[in-house]
Amino acid sequence: MSGSHGSKHVAVIGAGIGGMSAAIMLARQGFDVTIIEKNDQLGGKLNQLQTQGFSFDLGPSIFTLPQMFRPIFEGDGKRLEDYIALRRVDPQWRNFFEDGTVLNLWENPERMRAELAPFGPRVIEEFEAFAAYSRRQYQVVERGYLARGLDTFLQFLRFYGWKDARDLDYFRSMSGSIYKRLSNPYLRDIFEYFIKYVGSSALDSPGFMNLMPNIQMEFGLWYVSGGLYQLAHAFRRRLEECGVTVRLGQEVLQIEHANSSVTGVELRGRRGDVDFLRADFVVSNMEVIPAMQKLLDSPASAMKKVSRFRPSCSGIVIHLGLNRVYPQLAHHNFFYSQDLHAHFRRVFRQGRLPDDPTLYVVAPTRTDPSQAPPGCDNIKILPHIPPLDESRLTTRDDYIALKTVCLDKLERMGLADLRRHIVVEDFWTPFDIEARYGSNRGSIYGVVCDRRSNFAFKAPKQSSRFRNLFFVGGSVNPGAGMPMVALSGQHVARMIAEQYAGETA
Repeated sequence: MSGSHGSKHVAVIGAGIGGMSAAIMLARQGFDVTIIEKNDQLGGKLNQLQTQGFSFDLGPSIFTLPQMFRPIFEGDGKRLEDYIALRRVDPQWRNFFEDGTVLNLWENPERMRAELAPFGPRVIEEFEAFAAYSRRQYQVVERGYLARGLDTFLQFLRFYGWKDARDLDYFRSMSGSIYKRLSNPYLRDIFEYFIKYVGSSALDSPGFMNLMPNIQMEFGLWYVSGGLYQLAHAFRRRLEECGVTVRLGQEVLQIEHANSSVTGVELRGRRGDVDFLRADFVVSNMEVIPAMQKLLDSPASAMKKVSRFRPSCSGIVIHLGLNRVYPQLAHHNFFYSQDLHAHFRRVFRQGRLPDDPTLYVVAPTRTDPSQAPPGCDNIKILPHIPPLDESRLTTRDDYIALKTVCLDKLERMGLADLRRHIVVEDFWTPFDIEARYGSNRGSIYGVVCDRRSNFAFKAPKQSSRFRNLFFVGGSVNPGAGMPMVALSGQHVARMIAEQYAGETA
C-alpha cells in the first residue's frame, strides 16, 4: 500500500472490470475496500460457460490496449504477464460479404498491402491515408479525454481549447468521414463496423470515433490464453493481494444517504438477511440510470438530467458447440449486411430488429484449440439489436425468430449445414442480459455514442447530487470496452484519493 487511508472505507457495488479496477487502485493507496457482487463469481459480463468439453466466453471476446491494464497489475515487482498470457491474433478480422468477397485485416502493414493489392494502388493509398488519420484522432483523444478522464464537453474545451479541438473530427459523422476518405465499398463497411466496440451506429457517432481502427493497427489485437475469463481470475488474484474484501452472492438493495452525502449501502445476503455496510465513499459498477432508479429512488428532475445518456444496443448471443470445424473461419469474423446503412437505421433509429443483420462470429479454437474437443468448433454469434423497449414489447419468440435469420445467413454465406452439426447450444436474449447484469434495458455497451444527443460523451463519473458517490463502467466516460472500463475505475480511484486529500488538508 502506498497511502494511509485505511480508516476510510469504500463500498464498491458490482465486481465488473470497472469495479474491480477501482477497488484494486484504491486498496493500493491504503483505503479499506469492500466489493459487493450479487452473482456468485467475479467479472461482471466477463463470464464463462463450460459444458461437454466446450468452453465459451459469454462476454467480451477481444482484448485490446493491454497498456490500460498495466497500472492495475503492475507494482510490487509484478507485471501484467505474471497474471495472464497474451497471444497476438492475426489476421485480426476476417470479413465476409454477400457477393462472396473475403477480406482479412492484418496487423502487419506489408500483409495488409498484399491483401489490398487486387483492388489497385489507389485503394492501398486510401487505406494508408485513413490509417494515418485514425492515428491522429487516437492521439488527440488519448492525451486529454482518456489520460485526464475528462467528463463533460466543457471540460473538453477547457483542456484542448478551440485550436486543438479543431484537430478532432467532431462535426462529421463517423460514416461521413469514412466515405470522404475511402472509395472501396468493402473497406467502408469494415471501418464503419468498428463502431461495434461501443454498440452504436456509424451514422450517428462523431468522426473522431474513427480512432478505433488505430487501436488494433498500432497496439495489436490479443487473446488471453485459456479464454478471456482468465482475466477475471487474474483480477481475483490481484484483489486478494491488495487486501480487498469480496462479498459474493449479496445484492445491494439501496444506497443510503443524508443531505449531500451517501452513508453506505443496504444489502441482502444469500439467506435473505438484510445488513447495512457503512461507507465513506461508494462506487457503483451498476450503470448510472438503473442505479439511480433502483438504488437511489432518484427524483424525476435527476432522472431527466441523465435521460440523454440512452442505452447502447443489445444483442442476442448464440453459443454453438459443433462436431466439425469450419476452416474458412478465422478467430474473429464478420458477415456483413447487404446494406450496412439500412441496418444502422433500422436498429438505431427505428428501434426494430434487423432483417439482414451484420454478424460477429468468434471461433477461438483458431488460437486456442483447448476451447473445444478435438475435431470440433465452438463459435459465438452476435448480431446487434435494439435495447428493450416497453413500447414495442419484443418477445422471446421474436428473438428466436431472429436466431433463425442469423443461422440462415451463415449457412447461405458458406457455413454449410451449420444446424446439422450443433451438439451444444446456449442462447441469451436482452431479457437475460438485463436480469443477469442489471444493465439499462439489456444494453451490452453502456451508453450509445451519439453526437447529437450527448456530444458522444457518457455520464460523468461523479454524482452531481452526492459528493462521495462515483460510477464506473461502460455507462460513464470514457465508455464501453474492457480497456475503457478499466480506465474508468482507475480515474475514479484517483478522484476519490484527491477528494479525500483535499478534505483532510
